[in-house]
Amino acid sequence: MASGLPRLIAAQISIHACMTGLRMATPLLALAQGYSAAAVGVLLALFALTQVFLALPAGRYADRHGLRRPVALSVVVATLGAGLAVAWPVFPVLCVAALCSGGAAGTALIALQRHVGRSAHDQVQLRKVFSWLALGPAISNFIGPFFAGLLIDHAGGQAGSEMGFRAAFLLLALLPIAAWFWVRTVPELPPVPVAAGKAPAAWDLLQDQAFRRLLLMNWALSSCWDVHTFVVPILGHERGLSASVIGSILGGFAIAAMVVRLILPVVARHLREWLVVWCAMLGACLLFMLYPLMPGPWSMGLCSVLLGLVLGCVQPMVMSMIHQITPEHRHGQALGLRMMAINASSVMMPMVFGSLGAVLGVSALFWGVGAMVGAASRLPWLLGRDTFAD
Repeated sequence: MASGLPRLIAAQISIHACMTGLRMATPLLALAQGYSAAAVGVLLALFALTQVFLALPAGRYADRHGLRRPVALSVVVATLGAGLAVAWPVFPVLCVAALCSGGAAGTALIALQRHVGRSAHDQVQLRKVFSWLALGPAISNFIGPFFAGLLIDHAGGQAGSEMGFRAAFLLLALLPIAAWFWVRTVPELPPVPVAAGKAPAAWDLLQDQAFRRLLLMNWALSSCWDVHTFVVPILGHERGLSASVIGSILGGFAIAAMVVRLILPVVARHLREWLVVWCAMLGACLLFMLYPLMPGPWSMGLCSVLLGLVLGCVQPMVMSMIHQITPEHRHGQALGLRMMAINASSVMMPMVFGSLGAVLGVSALFWGVGAMVGAASRLPWLLGRDTFAD
């Protein structure tokens, strides 16, 4: 097991739960204040916007400075963003909170992933450590929305009151502080020796066909997460579901992802990364076709759980493949490119979802993304044939 892995997982949960809670609570507050689905799409896009511009610098920064310095910086920014929402719960400030928490979570995640990947010694251990580390987002995707939803409904004396939202934002502002408590005692790894001369640009990694396929595959799967995160609060609001119920549906997805990631380390020795991803893409295609046909919260929750099981196994496999196909001294850059690619999509997709949802309806969003991920399922097959063939 990687050095200090339990503490790294706890730190990841602490800072990521701040973002996931804000990502559920801020659109609900915006909808309650009378903003449109398109405005909510813009708000959700801002959670990814800073990660687009900060991903490559954050990767280079992690390659130079290791673990603790990037995480400390992220803690300060995330706490500041959520704290502003406590003081001024209005739409412009919610946008600032989205920018701060998204950028902080992305920067911390790159540093944590790089540290854990360097701590592994072979392919099997890579799958194991990234499966354990992937528990962090699964748990925080439950903790953030679920407890924020409870506070929104119950802390203000009336469900959906401004005081309830302030209480939720206060909890979310305190969570990142715990991340530093966990990370500050984790020993840094020795720096990777690099040949003298000008450092190669991160974009050079795109010359590798395997890395390009991996990014495209990851983009298609991240779109599944984006559409689910975006559509469930809007669909629940249209159907009159409370914040607690919406948070529970999203929480069911997170718990399922956590369960499958608990199983992965046990069976890691018998897995092929590309084959797991290929099966996950086919399963996601089927579930997205069925999801809009679910009539109520229980059936929506069941579909959410199944989708969590399918998509939850993807990230550890992708992270393992990235660390196998890129040089060790450029892991931070590779992780930054991956994060930039998926978050560039996350910036545009919610705005596209909001516009298309207003014209075509929610069902068309599910079916469109399902068709897209089904068409992209050829990518992991090609990757396995050309790069990871036995």
